[in-house]
Amino acid sequence: MSYRWFPSLLRRAPLAVVLALSLLAAPGAIAETHDAPWHLAHGFRNLDNGYSYTLSGRAWGLLRRAVTRSPERGAPPGRVANDGATLRANGTHPTITWVGHATLLVQLAGVNVLTDPIWGDHVGPPLFGVHRLVPPGIRFEDLPRIHAVVISHDHYDHLDLPTVQRLARAHNPTFFVPLGLGAWLAERGITNVVELDWWQSQAFRGLTFTATPAQHSSGRGLLDQNERLWASWVISGDGRRFFFGGDTGYTPALAEIGKRLGPFDVAALPIGGYSAFTAKHPNHVNPEEAMQLFDDLRGRLLVPMHWGTFAMNREPFREPPTRLLAEALRRGEEERVALLSQGQSIDW
Repeated sequence: MSYRWFPSLLRRAPLAVVLALSLLAAPGAIAETHDAPWHLAHGFRNLDNGYSYTLSGRAWGLLRRAVTRSPERGAPPGRVANDGATLRANGTHPTITWVGHATLLVQLAGVNVLTDPIWGDHVGPPLFGVHRLVPPGIRFEDLPRIHAVVISHDHYDHLDLPTVQRLARAHNPTFFVPLGLGAWLAERGITNVVELDWWQSQAFRGLTFTATPAQHSSGRGLLDQNERLWASWVISGDGRRFFFGGDTGYTPALAEIGKRLGPFDVAALPIGGYSAFTAKHPNHVNPEEAMQLFDDLRGRLLVPMHWGTFAMNREPFREPPTRLLAEALRRGEEERVALLSQGQSIDW
C-alpha cells in the first residue's frame, strides 16, 4: 500500500504573552496521593529522574525566541478532501484517518474513536494562542457516530474545551482520560468519563483501553502545573493493537509499554514541536527519537502526527517528515512509515 503527502503563514500571538496570561486559568482538581512512583503529594512526575522542564526555563526560552527571528517555515502542508461517507458507511473494517495535529479517527471492531479532538481554528487561552493553518481533514458534521474519545493531557493543543463539549452534546461518547481530568471535565458539564492511571485498563464495547506512560507535563495555567496526569494510550481488540503517543519526550523507560502490551500494528507518534530546544527537548520527541520510540514499542506501522497543523513551533513545515523519512531509510524501515495528509484515511 502506498502513502502520499500533499504539500500567508498566519502571524502567531507571542507565546510569552500566552504563558503570562495563563495565570488567569483556574487551577484544577488535585489527584489523590498514591504510592506509584509517578505520584506526588500534589500531582505527578515523569519516570526519568533526569527530566527537567521548569517554568523559569520555559519562560526564558520564550523570551529568547521572542527577540530572535523565526526561520522561514514555508507553506503548510495540504489536505485531502474527505467527505466522511466511506467512514460513516464502514461497519467493522479497521481504518485510521489523520484529522490534524494529534486528532485521529480510529475505527476498530465497529467502534469509532477520536484522539485529542480539535475542530476549532484556534488553540490557547481566549483571545490569545495560535491559529489553525490547515482545516480539519474531515468536517465535524461529516463524522460517523463517535463512541469514544481519548485525551492524552490537558494542554490547549490536545484538550480543546469547545470541541469536547460539542462532542458531548452531539455524540455523547465515553471520554477516556488520565487521572485528574475527570473532575475538570465534570465541572464543565462532561460526565461520561472513565479516568485511569498509568497501566490501568477498561473494557468498552469489545475493546480494551489502557492508559500508559508518557514523558510530558500538564497544566492550563501557572497555578495548576502537573496536577493532572498525562498519558499515552493503547487500544486493543479484534486481534489488533493501536498505540497513541499523545505528546511525549523520549525516554528508554517507554520501552516497557512495548514489552507489556506490544507489538503494535500501528503506532501514532508525534514528530513536531522539538525546535524550542537546540538539543534534546524534554517534552517532545524529534523525528529521530520518534523512530527510536517506534522501535522500542515494537511497532509495525508508524503514523506521524503533531506537525503541520497550527501556527506553532519554529521548525520549517517540511523538516519533521523529511527528517523522519531520512531516519527511517537509514534504519531500513522506510516501508513502515505511513506519512499521511490531513484528511487521508488508510486501512490497518
